[in-house]
Amino acid sequence: MNVHAPPRSAPPSAATLARFAMRDLRGGLSGLRTLLVCIALGVAAIVAVESLADALNDGLGRDGRVILGGDASFSLIHRRLNPDEKAFLETYGRLSTFATMRAMARTESGEAALVEVKAVEPSSWPSLGAAKFGPAMMTAEALAEKDGVYGAAAENTLLARLNLKLGDVFQIGQAKFVLRAVLLSEPDRLAVGVGLGPRVLISGAALDATGLVQPGSLVRWTTRVIVDPAPSEGAVRALLRNTKQAFPQAGWEARSRLNVSPEFSRDLDRFAQFLAFAGLLSLVVGGVGVANAARGFVERKRASLAILKAVGATGSSVVVLALVEFLAAALAGAGAGAAFGAAIPFIVAFLFARLIPIPLAPSVEPGVIVLGVAYGLLTALAFSVLPLGQAHDLPVATLIRDLAEERQGWPRARYGATAAIAGAALGCLAILTSPQRTIAVAVVVAAIGAFIVLRLVALAVAFGARRAPQSGSVQIRMALSALHRPGALTPSVVLSLGLGLTALVALTLIDFNMRAQLRDAEPGVTPSFFFLDVRAAEAQPFVNFLKAEAPGVKVSETPMLRGRFVRIGDRPVAAVKPRDDAAWALDGDRGITFASLLPKGSEVVAGEWWPEDYAGPPLVSMEKEVAEGLGLAVGDAVVVNVLGRDVTAKIANLRKVNWRSFAINFVLLYSPNVFRGAPFSELVSAALPTNDPDREVALLRDAARDFPTVASVRVREALETVEALVAKLALAVRAATGVALLTSVLVLAGALAANRRSRLADATILKILGATRVRLTAMFLTEYAILGAATAAFSVGAGTLAAYLVVSRVLQASFAFDWGPTLAAACGGLAFTIGFGMIGAWRILGQKPAAFLREL
Repeated sequence: MNVHAPPRSAPPSAATLARFAMRDLRGGLSGLRTLLVCIALGVAAIVAVESLADALNDGLGRDGRVILGGDASFSLIHRRLNPDEKAFLETYGRLSTFATMRAMARTESGEAALVEVKAVEPSSWPSLGAAKFGPAMMTAEALAEKDGVYGAAAENTLLARLNLKLGDVFQIGQAKFVLRAVLLSEPDRLAVGVGLGPRVLISGAALDATGLVQPGSLVRWTTRVIVDPAPSEGAVRALLRNTKQAFPQAGWEARSRLNVSPEFSRDLDRFAQFLAFAGLLSLVVGGVGVANAARGFVERKRASLAILKAVGATGSSVVVLALVEFLAAALAGAGAGAAFGAAIPFIVAFLFARLIPIPLAPSVEPGVIVLGVAYGLLTALAFSVLPLGQAHDLPVATLIRDLAEERQGWPRARYGATAAIAGAALGCLAILTSPQRTIAVAVVVAAIGAFIVLRLVALAVAFGARRAPQSGSVQIRMALSALHRPGALTPSVVLSLGLGLTALVALTLIDFNMRAQLRDAEPGVTPSFFFLDVRAAEAQPFVNFLKAEAPGVKVSETPMLRGRFVRIGDRPVAAVKPRDDAAWALDGDRGITFASLLPKGSEVVAGEWWPEDYAGPPLVSMEKEVAEGLGLAVGDAVVVNVLGRDVTAKIANLRKVNWRSFAINFVLLYSPNVFRGAPFSELVSAALPTNDPDREVALLRDAARDFPTVASVRVREALETVEALVAKLALAVRAATGVALLTSVLVLAGALAANRRSRLADATILKILGATRVRLTAMFLTEYAILGAATAAFSVGAGTLAAYLVVSRVLQASFAFDWGPTLAAACGGLAFTIGFGMIGAWRILGQKPAAFLREL
């Protein structure tokens, strides 16, 4: 008699699995809400940052002609266009020229303040767009001369500093001005740049009357070319190309309406990339929540998975089914996050367009949305495959048995490989889409390292709890056992909350140290003032004045010119690809000087310093980091345009500069014979012997009175301006990091919710054995307190270490620890852990044992 085994059912097809997954999802997203929110938050942060940056760049491109004030601009330091250059540019269109420089404005009462002077031609400025004055008037009316007194318009800041009102008279240099209007806005403000003082708008004739423009004065002349009608982009590029060929040694900074502010655009891209990395951090933190949700999914769907296996589904089919559901939910979360992120530029433009000095051109960017969704899906895939893969080898009996311990070994290698590939793809996507790939690689490596370290910390906490001495308290013994038992919350809490708190502590300490560096000043060492445009003929009288007015003052003077890189080695500047940290040296004009002796705060680290009486071929000393970032070494040649001449010099040595010393130092320092006979001004620093703000104000007034052509930069005020900017940037960074921290909290809440069933089983058994509600509460409280304290302690240590490395190695500053905000972050992490844990515990403790037992 032949006995045949019953035929095995064919496994469900892919279409059947897909239909089953979609039907299951129609029943609701219970248990997947944490997945949805975590993915949505991270994607929203990334898409919002990238979309806002694109809106700003598009706004610059759209209004580039108005912002630049023409189709092309040519800026020169120290000199105006010569007749040949002017005649050449006039063949393309009409010209508009203005000058900018720093000067001192002073009142009849002796009050003085540093201002940014902008001298325009009233009849032709602005050539495009419109300036706004209060009260409303034409530029020519605001700046007109009457009875030997010139008109001026100034920003409100100057009115507050000098206690001025409309109609008051003040002085700049040797000329008197009457304040006729408040300068509310300039169409070309972004192209001109932001200065250290308030803007004062005057006429070109008034600037000549001030006597500030002398050979060697730090005045910038900018000429704009306006072509009517507006030329095509190709014609604008041809204009720049032709002027470069016609005047290769002009030494001007040429821009077009196609790239109004390269420095701003580059800085914007870098800052946006940094904030995007913060959004990526929130996604990675959310990955822990994804893994928790995946484990909870397998737990909740045991019956459904058992049925599928019983009817012939393979382990792989079960995993694919779960993965389809998971990725569908992740796609929904990523789509929602991308939609919200894409809407942010429109919301900002609607609410804050009048407050933002930069035009916004919001639009829906499909590439940014696709990028954000790709980040979200790859994160979901990388973190869900391994937990879902554990369902592959679960037997049907185990899946059906309700209270069985479901601890298996590692999932099959195929799932580990899939997770590794998805993680690698996520890292490669972050690197390949970043304009700063070196930094992107560092961020990816740091994220991987942080996960490994945090996982080791979780293992250490569990190991310590397992090896802890036996306590006489039942609550403590139960709490310690809960930290290392199968299914413990330890890995989830340490990974999610630890990463977010570490980032918060690190950023808090970096911000604190940056502000401390800006505030701290050592009397007699740190300069109180920098004085600009001190003419060589009056340098000694000015130094004598300082010593007489402030006995014990420490004075340092250095000749100063401005120059622009033309060639780096044998390559033109346009062909050089500098390192990210050295690219700034090629933007615009650089301050240069010459000296016989090595300046204070510098140390020669390669090559040799020239003899004091050196008279040979031109030599130059370069700052080491900049030289290496430009690919230069001792013996290489650099060509710098100074005063309209190309100066070729060989690098004699490289210097390491301690910029924190506040000593006067420059990237480029030439041998004295190179600029013998050239017109230059002196840069003078003065360190007062005592930290006395009133004495500083008095010295500023006296200097403005006795030396009206000298511009005084009070270091205290300049640092306050920088600190205000740092505070705004820090606020944006904290907001981005706050998304990661919010994700950490959501992950913590999700982990506690996913762990609810096993904790409910424990509580039920303990209640049956006689445990009281008070004792169970104490047990839960002890467990969460230990777990929160361990995570907070690690976060403080790791965040402090990260901040120390950034401050000491990157910023090259001394590091100081700030207990206040650091302990606040640690206590916040502890409070979150205990608070969310006890909320979940309270629900568990409130359930009757009989209700749970009936479900078995």
